[in-house]
Amino acid sequence: MIRLPRGAERWVPGLVGSWLRDSGWRASPGSQPTVWLHFTDHFEPLGGGATQAQALERVSRWQRHWPRIAQSVPDSFGRSAQFTFFYPAEEDEPEVVERIASIVRQGVGDIEVHYHHDQDTDANFRTVVGTFVRRLREEHGLLRVNEAGAIQWCFIHGNWALDNSHPEGRWCGLNNELTLLRELGCRADFTLPSAPSGCQTSLVNAIYWAEDDPTKPKSHDRGTLVRAGVAPPPDALLMVQGPLTVRQHERYRVLPTLEVGELAGYALPTMARARSWLRAAPRIGNHIFLKLFGHGAQERNGAPLLEGGGLQRCLEMTRTACEERGYRVGYLTAWEVTRLIEDLSAGRCAPDGMPEWLPALAGSR
Repeated sequence: MIRLPRGAERWVPGLVGSWLRDSGWRASPGSQPTVWLHFTDHFEPLGGGATQAQALERVSRWQRHWPRIAQSVPDSFGRSAQFTFFYPAEEDEPEVVERIASIVRQGVGDIEVHYHHDQDTDANFRTVVGTFVRRLREEHGLLRVNEAGAIQWCFIHGNWALDNSHPEGRWCGLNNELTLLRELGCRADFTLPSAPSGCQTSLVNAIYWAEDDPTKPKSHDRGTLVRAGVAPPPDALLMVQGPLTVRQHERYRVLPTLEVGELAGYALPTMARARSWLRAAPRIGNHIFLKLFGHGAQERNGAPLLEGGGLQRCLEMTRTACEERGYRVGYLTAWEVTRLIEDLSAGRCAPDGMPEWLPALAGSR
């Protein structure tokens, strides 16, 4: 008897549903699908009780190595790889943030918002997250503003417990978190997948709109799939998931193992993993969105990914897996992914077209 991963009953029906949903997908005639690879790192330099000096050294590792790696494997359009650092709002250290910002200014990444909390209140959430967002914009020149001058950003929830979704009620406390995020300027959430955590949703391998029910937890358990040219429900938050599937275990080949798109010292890329990512990645028309995540600040992950070559191999293997299928590969930040998905939903970008706002693609249209 084959044993599935812990908590699989929450998401296996959704996984089967995603296979059925995508089974009839075919590329538009005469066009070439594009895989949009985006790294969404839970970047916690002060994690594990690190001192500020240790945090600064962790970021320095990325300053030394990531720009070179990003430029070493350009995408199909000649663009360098992009890495989005989701930095914890509760660990705001200006000098640490500014060092990450120096990487962003080299054109190889971006900073977005991460947050760990427990038994929180509306007022505290607004204060901590709202203050952090303003400081990123006003003191570091990060994030963006819309036409009305409101700051816009993307989010990852610490401990996976978005919208109070932990089965034991831990690591959040806010049943109305989706509403709070939208009110503070969040445009998209990149938390999922979270398996084998009990916070995992039943909808998997999807890009969808989640509508908040402030009286209940885990409002994002299901939602409305994003469709090209179809407007979202009112007051919904965009949810961008990464791959969640099962694949053959590298060592015990008769057994399945869980695949969630994590990159870590214990989860380095392989060609088998890269192929499984493409099979599970959600798509809208000819646009395939491949989200990978990790905790890259900690030494046990940063060293093998940077000095050990894990990230460079990830870029090379993803490109090879795309070439095997006749796909192009493009690199985007989390914000650019959000913008592209919104353009597809609004009909500003055709299902087999390219976004006009991305300069690196200008020569490919």
